[in-house]
Order: sequence, then C-alpha cells, then structure tokens
Amino acid sequence: MASTAGTRERAVAGVTTGLIGEGESVTWRGRHFGVMLQHTSRITQYEPPAFFQDVMTAGAFKSFEHNHRFQELEGETVMRDELRFSAPLGALGLMVERLVLRGYLTRFLLERNKFVKQIAESEMWREYLSKAKPLQEDGSADIFPGMNR
Repeated sequence: MASTAGTRERAVAGVTTGLIGEGESVTWRGRHFGVMLQHTSRITQYEPPAFFQDVMTAGAFKSFEHNHRFQELEGETVMRDELRFSAPLGALGLMVERLVLRGYLTRFLLERNKFVKQIAESEMWREYLSKAKPLQEDGSADIFPGMNR
C-alpha cells in the first residue's frame, strides 16, 4: 500500500482488501524501528458516515485506541484522527512514548492521511468501493476501507 511504503506495512489477516465494518478485524505487519511488528485492531464502534473506532487486540502496545471522525464543513469533508496509546514497560515505556512514539505516530498518521486524501479527491476511490460489500437491506453500506489502524 502506497501510504505505508516506508514501513512496508500491509494487511495480512482479517479484512485485508476492500472495506471493513463493525466487529471486523485487520492484522497489519510492517517494519518499525528496524523490527518487523504485527498489530491487530478490531472495529469496536461504527457510526457511518461520521465516525469509527478501532482498538488494538494484539500488538506491541499496552493499549491502542484510534478514533476516526468525519465532518462536512463548507462542502468539504474534514477528517480528524484521535489516537490514544500507551507503551508497555512502565516508566521506561512512558519515557519512550514522550521522546519517540508520539512524534513517530503523528508523522505516520499524517503520511497515511495524505494518502487517504489523495484517494478521496481522485477517481482512485472507485477502486476501493468496487471491492465493497453489497448494500444492506436498509440501504446502508460499509464505507471505510480496510486500511485503517
């Protein structure tokens, strides 16, 4: 995936292509800090089209919760990420959070969001929707790509 080229991160289990919905999981594998890591998240809240949340169920963090918010503002969509995480290893982990992880994850999400923006503002979004699940009986659809973390 182009948004994670620097880490060679890719979805390896769960929902690996197309769109993801509430209760579903995705496992990502990628190289961070020179180490191959794996991270599994489950979509725990899903309120299309304005919000979804993924929570880590397995991975290197003590905890990892990622909220994705979407709001229409003056004819455009504004996307806002909220990430709460904690590292393992007590006081040492807290020091690593403050000195390294906050900046690293901020840069990682900014890079990912540039990619999402590029997809959304071009015709490339059609590639993702072509892999979408069919509309549900109430006319709603799972609209969020399986590229969230």
